[in-house]
Amino acid sequence: MSINTTVGISGMHCGHCVSSVTEELQELDGVQDVTVELNKDGISVATITSASKLDPEEISEAIAEAGYTVAGGA
Repeated sequence: MSINTTVGISGMHCGHCVSSVTEELQELDGVQDVTVELNKDGISVATITSASKLDPEEISEAIAEAGYTVAGGA
C-alpha cells in the first residue's frame, strides 16, 4: 500500500527549485516517488508517495535543506 502526502512549499520560482526539492525529498527513507508542481501563485505543491507514513518533521527538514519552507505545515 502506498501513502500520498501533499505539502505546500513557498519560495520556489524555477525548474532548478523543483529539482532541488525533488532530490532532497527522494532521499527520505521509504519514498517511492516525488512530484513537485511549480505554481505561479507562490505556493508550490509536492506530492510524495511512500511505503509508509512519513514524519512531517523529516519532510520539513528536507525542504529546508533545499532552501525553501513548508507553507501551511507538512
